[in-house]
Amino acid sequence: MASPGKDLEKVGMPVRRPKPLPVKLFCGLIGSEDRFAEALTCLELEFGPVDFGSRPAPFDFTDYYRDEMGPDLTRKWIAFTGLKERAYLALAKHIAVGIEERLAPHGSRTVNIDPGYVDDAQVVLSTAKNFAHRVYIGMGYYAEPTLVYVKGCFRPLEWTYPDYRGPAAMGFFERARTSYHRESR
Repeated sequence: MASPGKDLEKVGMPVRRPKPLPVKLFCGLIGSEDRFAEALTCLELEFGPVDFGSRPAPFDFTDYYRDEMGPDLTRKWIAFTGLKERAYLALAKHIAVGIEERLAPHGSRTVNIDPGYVDDAQVVLSTAKNFAHRVYIGMGYYAEPTLVYVKGCFRPLEWTYPDYRGPAAMGFFERARTSYHRESR
């Protein structure tokens, strides 16, 4: 029986492909701002030092988290120093879910942590929920391209969450892309 590699050679496809470039890891946080410090400590232990973060801003785009985490929620994004392999995203989401559970005193989350990555062309989020535009990445998680870099700026897609469409998000991800370029040299 022929190996898959031999079959690929027969149809003219290279057996070896170049490895994708690494990416800049970030996490989006939603919760009460007083819980962010503890979450950041846990995240830095797992993912390394924070490179920079956005200013905290009211998260008032949806009531989705209200029953679990209460009213007056805050949104913040943080980017980590250094670059990671793209395949790390599933493990990063798994780690983030573990941190959410450790910080949940009575089983209800106090902070939502969504890892993602930035590269030259896109912002990709991780999620546990499948949908038509999401791709399975392992460990029970999916990847969602949510912003694409076109004609000199990030642009949302039809499914991009409202808080990822605003000026605060765009400013954060432009800065993350610049940092990605600096670190990938």
